Amino acid sequence: MLIVAAAAGGAWLWLGRGEAPLARIAALARKKPPTVMGWPVAITDVASGFADPFGVVLDHAGNLYLADAGDHNQIHKIGADGVRTVLASQREGYADGIGAAAAFNTPSGMALDPAGNLIVADTGNHVIRKISVAGVVSTLAGSGAPGYVDGAAAQAQFNGPIGVAVDQAGNVYVSDTYNDRIRKIAPDGSVSTVAGGAAPGYADGPAAAALFDTPTGLALDARGNLFIADTQNGAIRKLGIDGQVSTLARTDEQATDPLLRRPLALALNADGYLYVGDMARGRILQLAPGGQLQGLTGIGIDIKIGDSRSVRFNRPAGMALDRHGALYVADARARVLRKLAVRADGAPPSQALAVLPPAPRTGTFPWPFAPQDARHEVVGIVGEVRGSYDGESRDHFHNGLDIQAAMGVPVLAVADEKVASPLSNWAFDELGEGLAVDTFAYVHMRVGRGLRNVPLDPARFAILGDEKGKPYRVRVRRGTRFHVGDKLGTVNRMFHVHLIERTPEGEANALALPFPGLQDLVIPHIDGIALFDQANTRLAARQGKRLLVPRGAGPLAIVVDAYDQTDGNAARRKLGLYKVGYQLLGANGTPLAGYEKARMNIEFNRLPPDQESVKLAYADKSGITVYGNATTRFLYVVTNTVRDGAAASGSWDPAPLAPGDYTIRIVAADFAGNQAQAGRDLAITVQ
Repeated sequence: MLIVAAAAGGAWLWLGRGEAPLARIAALARKKPPTVMGWPVAITDVASGFADPFGVVLDHAGNLYLADAGDHNQIHKIGADGVRTVLASQREGYADGIGAAAAFNTPSGMALDPAGNLIVADTGNHVIRKISVAGVVSTLAGSGAPGYVDGAAAQAQFNGPIGVAVDQAGNVYVSDTYNDRIRKIAPDGSVSTVAGGAAPGYADGPAAAALFDTPTGLALDARGNLFIADTQNGAIRKLGIDGQVSTLARTDEQATDPLLRRPLALALNADGYLYVGDMARGRILQLAPGGQLQGLTGIGIDIKIGDSRSVRFNRPAGMALDRHGALYVADARARVLRKLAVRADGAPPSQALAVLPPAPRTGTFPWPFAPQDARHEVVGIVGEVRGSYDGESRDHFHNGLDIQAAMGVPVLAVADEKVASPLSNWAFDELGEGLAVDTFAYVHMRVGRGLRNVPLDPARFAILGDEKGKPYRVRVRRGTRFHVGDKLGTVNRMFHVHLIERTPEGEANALALPFPGLQDLVIPHIDGIALFDQANTRLAARQGKRLLVPRGAGPLAIVVDAYDQTDGNAARRKLGLYKVGYQLLGANGTPLAGYEKARMNIEFNRLPPDQESVKLAYADKSGITVYGNATTRFLYVVTNTVRDGAAASGSWDPAPLAPGDYTIRIVAADFAGNQAQAGRDLAITVQ
């Protein structure tokens, strides 16, 4: 069950540069209408073109500051007039100074202190930085080396700090993410630990005995209560002014799709309502002072607040509230800054900026195994049906490219990029163990280690052991950089690596990557075409070679049993199709009105984010042998629509047709454009 406790009332900490905020906060709290749960949301994109937007802060004049990591490593300022400038840094590195002379490495969370200075968690440099009102960048605390040391500012050590918050006395609180602790930098620069233990865990109680697991986002109320996004624990925690750590909400790990799963960003308003950015499903949640948790927008939530369109965040990483209660959200994987405001009656729920398509790739693209410039066998493609290990054969879509290799073969990076997510790897020693760097993710490998858990690179992969020294977890910090050919891990007992390409618009079809030697001249194969009524009963009556279809039998589902292969596949191998559709022909073989072009309802160009959509694309008895099916079968329901990141049910109704002979023609194509010819026609007689 969802664990919820009451949050103490307080004020949202909205600090102005150079202005004492308490009186202003109190005044704004009096003027602002009371917060309601589940308010109708209008979403607009404020700015785009970032590499990895994260921390967001607003000052009293309405200027917005944003930390942009990735390859940019900049601090942006977006003025109240909309003018965007780079406030600090133009490169990855570690240097104090003014403007472009300064350098950051993966800046993350930000906050403003009472004097108006901007405080930045410089994650990749393991330090906390300060940007003065005059624009001077300096190091507030940290030696620059990862570690755990309290004491004087220059000697103190942090380990990938991600979140910061500042109280009225000027104390800076730091989520020391990979030390699993909450640290404090006093106004005199001394660093101390205020909560957390020596290893990741979960425990409430006195601060010194409390345990966290990968804490990230922080928020403070006016009384000094600290709210913590305890990301790996799936919890919202509170460090009270009494020194006690408590849990306000925690995920139900047994639930199929818990509302709260991996909280990352926090923002607190004047009424004591906490806004939570959850990165697991791209949701924005509200946590009321009384403990009620509710979704505001995101996957599976928009219908609850009446939106006809779903606005899904790819990774809400940082949030800030303005004086009117509008919420600014850094959507990290979408590379945009978004604004959530109360939607006026009749207004559309969202208005998005145009997303520029990625630059076309030139030359060839490296394979994830050596030799990276020679062909390897593709054994699974995007859009195929996949099951779960508890017997459900249609659990989710396959979202990447499976490339075969023997167990223990090193998995190599295919791009120069660095880790963006605070939780970049998962499922230690399980079949689905994997690592997400940024654009590319790799699954079915031992992350950072060899066959016998031998570390590949201790500087990049921190392998945690239990009291007996047995490895139980690997950590890869946000900001860790990899280059093409670097070892990421080794293939596990799935005997392939699953390569995912992730773009701002969603997961792309990795077959478009120009892998050297990859060729597909094989024609897709159709094994059968069938019609099913609403009771899921197959129409079976025939007259000669024609299927008899009563005019009143509809609405009907058209199901196509088909598969594909690529050059060099083993004979037993079955791959899915790229797109499938149908056309209705008259007795003379010409298309009927409305069917001049085939209705290509299924196209795996971009997958829907809701995994249950797989049951719209595939009929019952679809599945692969790995998940318990007797054989690998792809049964496409071509009357349903699954394409362009969306899914919808549909049907074909024969009622408008005059009695007579017709043909249902199937178009079954692979990514290379090959189309099935044999078995594509189903002759029917409408009665």
